[in-house]
Amino acid sequence: MTIAALYDIHGNLPALEAVLAELEKFNADQLVIGGDVVLGPMPGACIDRLMKIDLPMHFVRGNCETAVLRAVENRPNDSFPPAVQEAIQWIAENSSDEHLDIIASWQEQVAITTPSLGELLFCHATPRDENEIFTIQTKDEKLLPIFDNVEADIVICGHTHMQFDRMIGNTRVINAGSVGMPFGGTGAFWLLIDEDPKLQHTSYNLAKAADEIVQTRYPLATEFAEQNVLRSPGSKKMLEVLNKRELA
Repeated sequence: MTIAALYDIHGNLPALEAVLAELEKFNADQLVIGGDVVLGPMPGACIDRLMKIDLPMHFVRGNCETAVLRAVENRPNDSFPPAVQEAIQWIAENSSDEHLDIIASWQEQVAITTPSLGELLFCHATPRDENEIFTIQTKDEKLLPIFDNVEADIVICGHTHMQFDRMIGNTRVINAGSVGMPFGGTGAFWLLIDEDPKLQHTSYNLAKAADEIVQTRYPLATEFAEQNVLRSPGSKKMLEVLNKRELA
């Protein structure tokens, strides 16, 4: 059994297309989308592209999908900075009813049992909360209360946009990284699971992607192209930022 896990696409269609093109050589049996397809420049196009994939698909709802659905209901998203709240509102107002129904149907978690690795649990951030932050540096004592009660052999997550593979107690926890908005490097990051999980990186034409993104009407299009495609926030800087917010 071969499973591909794609997390945090963030409306970056060129990055998604590059990963799907590379994925063809691995003959994947299943595909897991780990949340945060939206909140980015081309959210509707990314959803449409995913719906066309001819594989068994599993979808996990991310905190950004939840934020968009809250905006549709005129519920506040005060945990986001004002500029991001504006972007969330823009997506809520410019998403079709079909797309909103699709993301509303996604699950909080997905469990898949494999012959070689046992039970895999896919969640967006942690098994208990789609918003919780932890990194490769978060101390075990903070995480054991979360993962000690998990029955899965391996937990796959995303949310913090940086890959890692670590043990927390008896549980192997893998962050698949971000396809469309990575921290610590440019390109697209994802996870391939066969006999053993393997962290993956896919290169694509960043300049061409940036040009396409800038042409969209997304409120943060220029910033996204410049700061998350052509360049990427450094891992050291982002670890400092995320560690201040861990499990918050």
